Amino acid sequence: MDRIKHSRRWLGGALALAVGAGLSVTGMAGTAQAADINVAKNAGFESGLSSWTCSGGSGVNVSSPVRTGASALKATPGGLDNARCSQTVAVKPNSTYQLSAWTQGGYAYLGASGTGTTDVSTWTPGGGSGWSQLSTSFRTGASTTSVTVYTHGWYGTSAYHVDDVSVFGPDGGGGQDPDPVVPPAPTGLALGTATSSSIALNWGAANGATGYNVYRDGAKVQSVTGTSATVTGLTANTSYQFQVTATNSAGESPKSTSVTGKTSDGPISPDPVVPKHAVTGYWQNFNNGATVQKLRDVQNAYDIIAVAFADATSTPGELTFNLSPALGYANEAEFKADIAAKKAAGKSVIISVGGEIGNVTVNSDASATAFANSAYALMQKYGFNGIDVDLEHGINSTYLTKALRQLSAKAGPRMVLTMAPQTIDMQSTSTEYFKLALNVKDILTVVNMQNYNSGAMLGCDGKVYSLGSVDFLTALACIQLENGLDPSQVGIGVPASTRGAGSGYVSPTVVNNALDCLARGTNCGTFKPAKTYPNIRGAMTWSTNWDATAGNAWSNSVGAHVKALP
Repeated sequence: MDRIKHSRRWLGGALALAVGAGLSVTGMAGTAQAADINVAKNAGFESGLSSWTCSGGSGVNVSSPVRTGASALKATPGGLDNARCSQTVAVKPNSTYQLSAWTQGGYAYLGASGTGTTDVSTWTPGGGSGWSQLSTSFRTGASTTSVTVYTHGWYGTSAYHVDDVSVFGPDGGGGQDPDPVVPPAPTGLALGTATSSSIALNWGAANGATGYNVYRDGAKVQSVTGTSATVTGLTANTSYQFQVTATNSAGESPKSTSVTGKTSDGPISPDPVVPKHAVTGYWQNFNNGATVQKLRDVQNAYDIIAVAFADATSTPGELTFNLSPALGYANEAEFKADIAAKKAAGKSVIISVGGEIGNVTVNSDASATAFANSAYALMQKYGFNGIDVDLEHGINSTYLTKALRQLSAKAGPRMVLTMAPQTIDMQSTSTEYFKLALNVKDILTVVNMQNYNSGAMLGCDGKVYSLGSVDFLTALACIQLENGLDPSQVGIGVPASTRGAGSGYVSPTVVNNALDCLARGTNCGTFKPAKTYPNIRGAMTWSTNWDATAGNAWSNSVGAHVKALP
């Protein structure tokens, strides 16, 4: 609490001037007067209501609003009680005192009685939102050694607040409040109850403290007046380090010894159900010239959002994820919140493994277990509800099957599992990718083959089809549809724009015609399947970012068309 300080000019100043001017001075012997002080005790209410008496229990010590320090007085009139709060101060006879206080709120009076001369008071009608100062002065009588100073409100009006009372004048023998010193660091910091989003803390009181600051991982997150706090807004299943400091008007103590607490896993919310006909989009965790998106910006047409990509570690099979700073997220918590919001809206958000330049090697039991454990850890940490396999540098179907089954056992039956093989990987059931898809058919959501960056390929009728046509899309999808995959596990993967891939872009109309050909037997090219597949899952694109760059033309057209499939 600030203390009002004044300097008092006295005869010594005149004496110095006279001597400096070469004058002789006589009869000046005597004792110099002490400096004036604030004779009010607990003038800032930092020690509760100590030294003060309030009528009818009308006054309380509050931590807000305060002008300085950590506390102030709040007094509330009621009935015939005007909420008078007073204290008796020691004064010196025949002396002048400046009386002042800062007030806020309702009507507020400030006065002094028992002065031995003329008692004084002043008042304000209040009503403002800030602090205003009341001030007056009084002179004590020849034999007056104590005076009562007081504040009060007015009957039936609202509460008033008071801070920084000053009764400034000669010391009457009672002295003044000692200047505060910085308190010591709090001791006994301990953890209380932890939930999935909060951790409670408590500690021992520090001598002279009027408040405490709470630090989480080195950053101040809360200020309190008591010896306990609950830190909220935390992430589930996450460890945090906490420290506290003690404060008063003199400053802040060193930090306490730290404690580490961990939030609980919390309730597990059910994952979204992938709709019968679904649109999958890859979301870029990097900036390559396409529109940069936060997850919240991903177009609503996408039912499955594949976060591209997880990263490999030096341990074979092990995955990690590094959020790109290029996306503008303030922290991981904001990213996690976006995932949770998408899932709450019924979207699946999954982590994709691989890509054009990414590779994860799973070729042993140890690497399969490392893959499953690390993938599940990412799902738990970020809230992903599945995984996408987009490994483009060769796979071992035996061990990757083991890895995916281990992951499924951990994640449960609602885990979303998608794949994005290249065209060459799905030409026959003897390829490693096709074998993998069939091995995990019972837990597989959809295979979205990449119909781009490819040469001409064989269709299910044994004919060769060139990239970029309805026939290419339908005849190659037919291979999967007729060789073991359920129609609900087959999707058509294409680029969202001409810039999304080196080759293979087709207009949304071509994609929609291919879906109609497979689902309804209409809008086919020269290739027409022997039967229809009304339960075909839908379509996929690389990427939601390139789609946004092209004005969302792909998702606006294909998204609506997929939803309208039978």
